[in-house]
Amino acid sequence: MLEGLSQLASEPAAWAALATLVAMEVVLGIDNLIFISVLSNKLPEHQRVRARQIGIGLALGLRLLLLASIAWIVQLTEPVFELFGRGMSWRDMILIGGGLFLVWKATKEIHHNIDPTPNDDMFDAPVSIGFTAAIGQIILLDLVFSLDSIITAVGMTDNIAIMVIAVVTAVTVMLVAATPLANFIERNPTVVMLALAFLMLIGTTLIAEGFGAHVPKGYVYAAMAFSAAVETLNIIARRRAQRRKTKSVPA
Repeated sequence: MLEGLSQLASEPAAWAALATLVAMEVVLGIDNLIFISVLSNKLPEHQRVRARQIGIGLALGLRLLLLASIAWIVQLTEPVFELFGRGMSWRDMILIGGGLFLVWKATKEIHHNIDPTPNDDMFDAPVSIGFTAAIGQIILLDLVFSLDSIITAVGMTDNIAIMVIAVVTAVTVMLVAATPLANFIERNPTVVMLALAFLMLIGTTLIAEGFGAHVPKGYVYAAMAFSAAVETLNIIARRRAQRRKTKSVPA
């Protein structure tokens, strides 16, 4: 660790690696942050901030714990059995499990938003959850996103100090952005649907990655950014139309 810090202080290339890794970790943290924001908004208002803080704190703890176990992390990428002629590792199975959970969770929430009337189907369970259940689901997805984050970091540098600084910086950004993002999603119902669609897209990507189909994350995040930009224009248009309507109403 100390050797990594001295390298960071003396080599410009180390700073470049740090900047690149910080940017990558912040982008990877978007998935985690959207899930925490959507899930925490299902809780009573007085519990939401606490749930976000605990969820993001657990994300940091898991990432640092995984960084301290890099030798074990590397072993997770080794095949443990074959499926359809392809070696499956523990990492693959964790990604597939997390992806399936995200797709199920997003589908359930979308179903409730489209048709809030209870029906006799698999998605009929109430979407309101308790604090403990919310934290449990956050921990489950924190593990998946943290594993993906650390494996990405290991693939970019072997300097532990750089990885620790990048992870702490990215999680700090998540902590600062969590409440504003959650409040924005809560105030704009159409954004809720967009966020759930993002979660379904992310879950599908995780499943594909688990089965060995590499999906360039740049394409995924570009699609998300484009959709978010279009929705921002829709929000601006609706607010201006509402203001014009208010002004046209006689006093």
